[in-house]
Formats: sequence, C-alpha cells, structure tokens
Amino acid sequence: MQVKVKLFATFRKGRFKEKEMELEDGCTIGWVIDHLRLPRRELGVVFLNGLSAADTKQLQDGDTLSIFPMVGGG
Repeated sequence: MQVKVKLFATFRKGRFKEKEMELEDGCTIGWVIDHLRLPRRELGVVFLNGLSAADTKQLQDGDTLSIFPMVGGG
C-alpha cells in the first residue's frame, strides 16, 4: 500500500519533508515511527488524514501521516 508521510520541524533534519512510502498491509503508525528512527521521547502530535491518531492505528492505502516533534520554547 502507498502512504504519504510528512515530517515537520526537527524530524526533517537528515530525513525528508514528504515521502510516498510503500508499506505492508497491517502496518501501524508506530512501525513507521520506529522505521524512520524518530525518537519517541521527542514525539509530539501525530495526525492521520488530518485527525489525531495513536501509534497503534493501522494505516490504509492512500493515507497521509503527519508527524510533529514536541514544541519547546518560552
């Protein structure tokens, strides 16, 4: 299946901004996070097709996954 993955802010460094990924059926958001070696302790918000989603959610063909790191500052 094809899934569009979008990375934001510091997660883009050394990776990509947007990428079409070919994934196995039954793949979860958590699998993508781990596959991309995104540090879970820095994980902020994850959107699946524009809605907040848990890392256990299974992806479907044509989904768009957006992954944001935590935002800091003052």
